[in-house]
Amino acid sequence: MRFHKYHALGNDYIVLDPADYPDWKEPSLAQIRVICHRNFGVGSDGILWGPLPTTKAAFGLRIFNPDGSEAEKSGNGLRIFARYLWDRSLVQGTAFSVDTLGGVVDVESQNRGHLITVAMGRVSFDSARIPVAGAPREVLNETVTVLDRTFTFCAATIGNPHCVIPLPAATSELAHRYGPHLETHALFPRKTNVQFLQVLDRANIRIEIWERGAGYTLASGSSSSAAAAVAHRLGLVDRNVTVHMPGGTIGIRIGDGFSIMMTGTVNKVAEGTMHPDLFLVQV
Repeated sequence: MRFHKYHALGNDYIVLDPADYPDWKEPSLAQIRVICHRNFGVGSDGILWGPLPTTKAAFGLRIFNPDGSEAEKSGNGLRIFARYLWDRSLVQGTAFSVDTLGGVVDVESQNRGHLITVAMGRVSFDSARIPVAGAPREVLNETVTVLDRTFTFCAATIGNPHCVIPLPAATSELAHRYGPHLETHALFPRKTNVQFLQVLDRANIRIEIWERGAGYTLASGSSSSAAAAVAHRLGLVDRNVTVHMPGGTIGIRIGDGFSIMMTGTVNKVAEGTMHPDLFLVQV
């Protein structure tokens, strides 16, 4: 049972190639939970199941969170998957496409796979597409109350849902305290990723992230994309934005119609085999 582990700015994923698992249709909920567990398994922020056959792109990919739920899209996951394809010599040239639950994305590999640019798609603030409960609208500068605090937020989707909260300062304490309650708030019928956003200047923002299905996260490509797009929509930043996170920085370029180009690094951590004893534990 072979695995490949990478991280993108501290956001780590395990790649499981279906070719190595002929008896698995897909990893089960129990298998995902134990593989991702930091104590009982290999440990990761999620599993990338691919490459898969698809008629829409060169490669298909499914993305699973540590709680077993499936993510529509992950910017860091896509960069890691691109590096894996490069490492395995499965791609010809530097540009290719990947089909995800959140849509087809174009990927370009640079520096032998160590730096990856992903065309993440277009950000939308449409409540029906995100989705956010209530009448159809652009979700900008609305309020939500959790625990002891009321926040002003904007919501967005780039194939997966995001709740972006602009604040004078973004801290990990905010993410840990309020993130879980915002993720599961009734406003968000499919739950949501949460970003606490601090604008540093017109070319730099800082975010702290609570990721749907994964919890506190050091970095996120889709969160960077959504937060930068919200900051630009509010007139707080220009089109080229560096997103600062605890794990490092990602470059975001905002095009017409809020199309997003995301560029960031990928590092390989390890590869090896999982012992069958791993699956004797229920977590």
